[in-house]
Amino acid sequence: MGEKQVGSGEARASRSRTARQVLLRRLADVVSLPASRINAFERAVVGDLLIDVLRPAPLEERRRVALRLAPLGELPDALKRLLLRDDPLVAAPLLEDCAALSDADLIGCARDATVQHRLMMAGRRNLSEAVTDALLSGGEEAVIAAVLANSAARLTQTGLEGVIALSRSSPDLCAALLRRPELRPSGAYVIFWWCGPDDRRVILQRFAVSREVMQTSVEDVFALAAEEGWSDPVARKALQFIERRQRNRAAIEKSPYADLEAAVAAAAANGLSRDLVSEIGYLSGVKPLTAAKIMGDPGGEPLAILCKATGLTRPDLQALWRSMRRPETTADGAVHPDWSRVQLTYEMLAVDRAQTVLRYWNWSLSSALTPTLLRAIRDGEDEAIDEYSAPERAAALALADNFGR
Repeated sequence: MGEKQVGSGEARASRSRTARQVLLRRLADVVSLPASRINAFERAVVGDLLIDVLRPAPLEERRRVALRLAPLGELPDALKRLLLRDDPLVAAPLLEDCAALSDADLIGCARDATVQHRLMMAGRRNLSEAVTDALLSGGEEAVIAAVLANSAARLTQTGLEGVIALSRSSPDLCAALLRRPELRPSGAYVIFWWCGPDDRRVILQRFAVSREVMQTSVEDVFALAAEEGWSDPVARKALQFIERRQRNRAAIEKSPYADLEAAVAAAAANGLSRDLVSEIGYLSGVKPLTAAKIMGDPGGEPLAILCKATGLTRPDLQALWRSMRRPETTADGAVHPDWSRVQLTYEMLAVDRAQTVLRYWNWSLSSALTPTLLRAIRDGEDEAIDEYSAPERAAALALADNFGR
């Protein structure tokens, strides 16, 4: 008799599980009915009931329901929240392609779910700026790389700036950043300081822009500023960026050297000192801090940009290279790859475009360096940096390593 009762109980359990599976499918079918067959209130009630049946269901059953609901253009909110936060295998059909998900749904999932959920979401088509900001703000390199690789995702400049800052410690992000159409020259010129040789070449080919249009547009403003005695510091800085002449005539008159070439020759003969680096910077029309950053760069390309922008010749470039004690050949007598790359950089750039890069560096690394900004860079107080000032943000990123950050 006991054995009969046990057998009967197992049969009832089997029938119960089968009924639950059928019930899940039927409720999912009802939720999937078109608006002509079921109104929003009825769909919501069915959704609530489906949630109760769905939560204790096996993973495969939950995934089957998610696959059934993913093509829909409308889903009850509570049901969406449940499925989006479920196991990644369950959430995947909705995260990857469900049209019923709003930005709020996706942002909530990005905030509450796992990195696997965020990775799936990052590949979703037509991600809005609000969603990509939520995904990028977590600082997860794999998720950020997936968002950058998604050509249909739209990025804000604020979100992009956060990735630029992160790329300083994660250089692998640089190549993906350079493929984004949202990236602007200000961001590219900052990335230049820590990206690899191939990425540097891309930056110079794509972002070393001409200033000819600006020069033509403000040609008469130079005379106006001169009549005012260059008394307006804002106008003076902007016009210094735009003007055609790179070398500093006033610095040449005060210098112990006859010209920039003479200072370079002194460096070749005696080696570079801090004072000579500063003097070359002044003669080149840049601040000592900019010159020091250029001379200290391990790759060497900034030196080629300085020489091309200031009209220095190839022998002058070689003299500076030697003064920095940088190798020209390898142990087997071949041209050293660094020296070869520096020469190629010099050849590929037009003077005007080299000047644009050099002046942006100088603008961001020196003209924007107020005492407040210097203190913010040193102490890591990012909130003290003007969010609307491109040179301040560039300086904070490019100089952070100089302050041990």
